[in-house]
Amino acid sequence: TCWWNVNGWKLIPQLTIVRTKSKKTLARPGVKNIVLVEGVRTPFLMSGTTYADLMPHDLARAALQGLLHKTGLPKDAVDYIIYGTVIQEVKTSNVAREAALGAGFSDKIPAHTVTMACISSNQAMTSAVGLIAAGQCDAVVAGGVEFMSDVPIRHSRKMRKTMLSLNKAKTLGQRLSLIGSIRLAHLSPELPAVAEFSTAETMGHSADRLAAAFGVSRLEQDEFALRSHSLAKKAQDDSLLQDVIAFKVPGRDIVFKDNGIRPSSMQQMAKLKPAFIKPHGTVTAANSSFLTDGASAVLIMSEEKALAMGYKPKAYLRDFVYVSQDPKDQLLLGPTYASPKVLERAGLSMSDIDVFEFHEAFAGQIMANLKAMDSDWFAQTYMGRKSKVGTPPMEKFNLWGGSLSLGHPFGATGCRLVTTVAHRLKKEGGQYGLVAACAAGGQVNQLISVLTSTTLP
Repeated sequence: TCWWNVNGWKLIPQLTIVRTKSKKTLARPGVKNIVLVEGVRTPFLMSGTTYADLMPHDLARAALQGLLHKTGLPKDAVDYIIYGTVIQEVKTSNVAREAALGAGFSDKIPAHTVTMACISSNQAMTSAVGLIAAGQCDAVVAGGVEFMSDVPIRHSRKMRKTMLSLNKAKTLGQRLSLIGSIRLAHLSPELPAVAEFSTAETMGHSADRLAAAFGVSRLEQDEFALRSHSLAKKAQDDSLLQDVIAFKVPGRDIVFKDNGIRPSSMQQMAKLKPAFIKPHGTVTAANSSFLTDGASAVLIMSEEKALAMGYKPKAYLRDFVYVSQDPKDQLLLGPTYASPKVLERAGLSMSDIDVFEFHEAFAGQIMANLKAMDSDWFAQTYMGRKSKVGTPPMEKFNLWGGSLSLGHPFGATGCRLVTTVAHRLKKEGGQYGLVAACAAGGQVNQLISVLTSTTLP
């Protein structure tokens, strides 16, 4: 692959020439250029399928090994490793460290794990950017993993207290007394919470309310979900999902591709009943993201280090923001709030963006954000802005599918979004890409917005 940037032309692997319009640089005097060198992910699989007998660190290790294989990176050339995850396996609470050791990285490389709901790997990546910008590191691996096939299920609190007391009991009489205090109700397990702790409301219920508030119909949601699956299927068939690595599952087959991409028909989707607000809700299993197992990893470096090691960076990581809002009524509106902030920081407008990749938690969430971004009233009433944010053109939006179709391993999706932006910029001859992702807790990052540029500064 050759890159010609002097006159705005780019030569891409298909040997076609794409003309990109000249745009401003985002390079800042005295600030390091930080680049995405490579990004990979395991195939994203529906939970309870081929990965069912693994553990989270197995998937994370596979992603790290895939990154090593794809880049030829020496295993001691990284300064730091950061992973994101949401529902942690108690045996590997610092899954970053366990996965790194399993993948063969030097045991001298520090590693830590972060959690920030669905933007956990976004936080891993921006933490990596911060370490490099501060001069602490030159090369950081960031990633994320989620394993929904086997989530920790606890005993009830009363049962846990009894078991801990039994461990401390010194006499047979004390032990018998504690055992005798156990009641049938104590044996009822506690499943991981699927509701917001602060509001006791599930995200699906919140998405349904949000869709209703913005007048998003069931038809609109089903149409967007079908679009996501259809675009993902085309991208998969056209071999555009180049970040997916093959993974030999121990004792099972080699997995090559995501298994949740299933284009249906509007007629079939219309038959499904509401999943959260019954019987009149509009959010269903077909227009929601599904529980997914998967892991991702990216290599982030200072540009100087990347070029010195002979790498050709895929993209510059230019800017990002995190914002938060009311987790009750605006849980999923992060992209609307964060997009203008990151664009203003960079001195860009919505029209400057060539590639948009937004996390699709629910079709209703995406459509509600698009309507909020297109509303002067919302901007003036809730955002303190004089005019609307403006909506991304659909011809630039999630053109290779999204979380509704590709899957959404909570801790791993952010890296997929950023890598996809880089690949689409290259394929489509674009210069700027915008990533947005909402998350639990009303956090936006809940939205992280990352601007990437494929032109030299």
